[in-house]
Amino acid sequence: MSFQDNFPLPELKVNIPIKGKMYDFQKPGTAFQIREQRFIAGDDMGLGKTLQTIAAVTATNQFPCLVICPSSLKINWEKEWKMWTDHKPMVLSDPMKNTFPLFWQAGIADVFIVNYESLRKYFVADMPRNRKELKLSQIRFFENINIFKSVIIDEAHRVKDPGSIQSKLVRGIADSKPFIAALTGTPVINNATDIAPILAIIGRVKEFGGYSHFVDRYNTKDVTILNELRDKLYSTCYYRRMKTEVLDLPPKTRRYIEVDIENREEYDLAVEDLVRYLIEYKNATNGEIARKKRMEALVRIGILKEITVRGKMKAMVEFIKDTHANGQKLIVFGHLKEPLNELKKKFHCPSIMGSDSTVEREHSIERFQQDEKANLIICSLKAAGVGVTLTAASNVAFLEQGWHPAIMDQAEDRANRIGQKHPVTCHYLQGRDTIDAWVNGIIEDKRKIGNAVMGSDEEEQKDMDDKLLSMFMQKYKITHEGSNMARDSKNSASITKTVGREDSQTEINGSHAPLR
Repeated sequence: MSFQDNFPLPELKVNIPIKGKMYDFQKPGTAFQIREQRFIAGDDMGLGKTLQTIAAVTATNQFPCLVICPSSLKINWEKEWKMWTDHKPMVLSDPMKNTFPLFWQAGIADVFIVNYESLRKYFVADMPRNRKELKLSQIRFFENINIFKSVIIDEAHRVKDPGSIQSKLVRGIADSKPFIAALTGTPVINNATDIAPILAIIGRVKEFGGYSHFVDRYNTKDVTILNELRDKLYSTCYYRRMKTEVLDLPPKTRRYIEVDIENREEYDLAVEDLVRYLIEYKNATNGEIARKKRMEALVRIGILKEITVRGKMKAMVEFIKDTHANGQKLIVFGHLKEPLNELKKKFHCPSIMGSDSTVEREHSIERFQQDEKANLIICSLKAAGVGVTLTAASNVAFLEQGWHPAIMDQAEDRANRIGQKHPVTCHYLQGRDTIDAWVNGIIEDKRKIGNAVMGSDEEEQKDMDDKLLSMFMQKYKITHEGSNMARDSKNSASITKTVGREDSQTEINGSHAPLR
């Protein structure tokens, strides 16, 4: 029995104009949001807080809407709005710094998406330099914040510190808005008072006696008083369901998260370099020269993959931190040694990599499985893809993909094994407008036709590289007569639009719709 059962959620009684179908358990969450308008959605990671909130904003017609989220999730929010509704999302960028309200007035956009770190750039006209003593009343906001009818605050545990500038900016922007949604899997991180700033931001702290009273009363370890707080939260503005409590959740779900790479210029130059080699290869009349040019082009495909992985590192670090803040353990898989070692060094976590001895691997597995504080393990696809049980986590993240679906399926199933008590969510971080989309497309095509591994790992990798080579040649119309490729590096930005996936998540066991 769920504690939420003591505070039943309302029934969804309105038809919401969204594309696709929600899970049954998501409907009461959406109904709660529609009823309360200003709330904290605390569903466990992977249960679709994003969809529930998109549906609630749509049902209440609270537009324009501002989405405040981690930088790594901006593109994902844009895709989710497009996938589920006919509303027009727009990720804020420098060219529209002072003009984005005009996009709303012209009907070009009605959802605006921004990361926490950029709030000052877009919404603050002036603020004192002395940030240590900064008060909300001293921040002068642009008038543009008044256009918003709703504000969605994703990973809201990021504003748990009332003294931080981000917390003050979010509170000022959200002030007096009719619809304010705070989404977080774990609003209470260190102690009960962590939730006070979030309650203040959504305009509900007065129902708890005001901010000062809240801190005075609930900054305690007294179980009776903490139970009082819990009951009051559930009865007013908070709901939470765990994965184990949801009956219609599939055992394994894939979630594709597009992120901007940090080294776009380097990537675009590498694409131009590759295409140049492909042109030379196709125009070569000498067989031996053509063979060498082809091999050089394949090397450059490997370089593109490496550049993409490095470009996603900041997003992966952010994703790991937010997963931990949601109280979840995480398995991270990758192939390249340097990025994996960089993550291991940054988070001081156990690992299973080719350079680890058998004793070190066993120690890492035991530590991850048994120690609650060991909330991350870094794994090589080759070293940890088979024969390892990591059921302490129900979240698996991939920095990059292998060259065959069997490799990825086996890695996913390190968590989805006997002993796993929760449905598993597999998060794939993909670089926007990069070779990642093509790699994923090849993997999915192979998965759909049920290909078995036909030969050695080397043969499978060669097959992947050959397909990528053909895709590049097709993309840039490279023939023996030359190339129609435009030299503008912006051409490389259309890769995912050509062959990328349209959906952000994929079903796994066939009998379930994808989880949003």
